[in-house]
Amino acid sequence: MIKAILWDVDGTILDFKLAEKEAVKSCFKALKLGEISDSQIESYSLINKKYWERLERGELTKQEVLLGRFKEFFSSIGIDESFAEPFNDLYQVRLGDTISFFPGAMETLCALKGKVVQCAVTNGTKKAQSIKLKNSGLESVFDKIYISEDIGFDKPDKRFFGYVFADLSGIKKDEIIIVGDSPSGDIAGGINAGIRTCLFCPNGNAPDVKADYIVDRLEKIIELLEAIE
Repeated sequence: MIKAILWDVDGTILDFKLAEKEAVKSCFKALKLGEISDSQIESYSLINKKYWERLERGELTKQEVLLGRFKEFFSSIGIDESFAEPFNDLYQVRLGDTISFFPGAMETLCALKGKVVQCAVTNGTKKAQSIKLKNSGLESVFDKIYISEDIGFDKPDKRFFGYVFADLSGIKKDEIIIVGDSPSGDIAGGINAGIRTCLFCPNGNAPDVKADYIVDRLEKIIELLEAIE
């Protein structure tokens, strides 16, 4: 029986791609960096994804990710890399301006409230996630919120999960499941930590990962928990 769900936030509960796009546009305008096209934003998105995957593999620090992604992107489109730091500072705030839930996300969270312990587990920065969780209303929905910046370790590090398990005292590992969209962060982390894993794959094209379960709609989590019982 599942007693606790570890929910990834960006890309699982919230549509991060949309927030990312609007935040980048907003920052370009605020810092007077000119126009930015959708194709350039997509290019940045790919660079950003690459940097976060390197963080998950332990190749980069969080600060190297935050600044390195913008330095590489700016260099590719002819903007001075010195803009990386002020851009990132503003970007952390603007990420919380656009809130878009994946279909069925809030409904699923509310349906499970009080039935299981629901926890946010995120590698996002404390500044960005705090604003995002407050503006989205998720702050009052989750029972516990675990931000890697507070813990000192990022998913998929076992020490991140060790902290979570210690805080969820009384709940056994076989009573916990993690739900997320990242094979290298959420799924690998859950496997290494010895808990059940569920990959959220909204486009239906699931990568070749060893997740215990795969869902394309978050509402299916409710059926999944009933089946596990």
